[in-house]
Amino acid sequence: MVAMGTRRSNPLSVVERESVLARLRAGEHPDAAAVALGCSLRTVQRVYADSLVKSRRVDQAELRLSFEEREQISRGVAAGESAHAIGRLLGRATSTVTRELHVNGGRVRYRALRAHRRAIACTARPKRGKLAGCSRLRSEVEAGLVARWSPQQISARLRADHPDDLEMRISHETIYQSLYVQSRGELRRELTGYLRTKRAHRRPRRDTPPQRGRIKDMVLISERPAQIEDRAVPGHWEGDLILGKNGRSAIATLVERQTRYVMLARLGSDRTSEHVIAALKDRIRELPAHLMLSLTWDQGKELSAHAAFSIQTGIDIYFCDPHSPWQRGSNENTNGLLRQYLPKGTDLAVHSQLELDQIAAQLNGRPRQTLGWNNPAEKINELLLQ
Repeated sequence: MVAMGTRRSNPLSVVERESVLARLRAGEHPDAAAVALGCSLRTVQRVYADSLVKSRRVDQAELRLSFEEREQISRGVAAGESAHAIGRLLGRATSTVTRELHVNGGRVRYRALRAHRRAIACTARPKRGKLAGCSRLRSEVEAGLVARWSPQQISARLRADHPDDLEMRISHETIYQSLYVQSRGELRRELTGYLRTKRAHRRPRRDTPPQRGRIKDMVLISERPAQIEDRAVPGHWEGDLILGKNGRSAIATLVERQTRYVMLARLGSDRTSEHVIAALKDRIRELPAHLMLSLTWDQGKELSAHAAFSIQTGIDIYFCDPHSPWQRGSNENTNGLLRQYLPKGTDLAVHSQLELDQIAAQLNGRPRQTLGWNNPAEKINELLLQ
């Protein structure tokens, strides 16, 4: 032990540091702990601050570096390792390590503890919100919300109306936070009633897994040959289901891309893949092979047995990207026309196959501008005669 009143120059050992922390936790004054160990008050304060940094778990995203990772970076720098090698060891991008070193003095001055203290200080920024500090900006934002403009529209219009006034710039995300984050409170909460959704609470922004699983062995539309895309060759079809009331009944729709010829298949209340495929096979059995080359469908589970369908019929199946109905434009347009005969919210199981054939015949008899005012039935007959 060092004599009373003397100051030591060598750093505290691990045991002495633990002794300092034990004294402080027991309620001893830092001055008394410094005297007992023969060190400065500043040393005692630093030991205590270091313990807080190491023990503290900041509730941050996983993208932020932990203290342990910063220690690993410090050791890697001391060993002369490259940023790439350090990042590979940590499972981090090289740019993450490079940026960490750059903002903390570079390789020569980098210290893990100092860098972590700086990160914690930057995390908690007691910064006044922009809307709270500018009444003029807040008034215009509130006026925009009352006019039922979206935050994005308000942000864009402010930039256009005040091109040289940086004080009148605000992002749409800041507006949303001011409405939904209670601690901000720059905007009146009742203004959420003017948003299109009228939602009083913000939905959490997180990546959610798709609600339906991926169909096995799908061939996506991006792999579909160009000759199908430009409708140069007949025999390529688009398909989908239209659903009845509460999704309890369905009809399969098929549209030939070049002629817009329509075929309908009754499914009743059975949408299983086996039943859908059986119904499709029944519809196409009378078509010659050169008029049934491929079928493009969405990613509905009703065609999960597509491999068996392709083997049995020789038809190539392509699947659209998720939530991309425009990739089956002809089919989507036809489904809209069919709603004249098969309204939404009705039970589609009441229609017989004969009735569906009559509806398809009416659509196929309509003259189409895209066909030079010929109708699909005439165009398909030309192909059949060939």
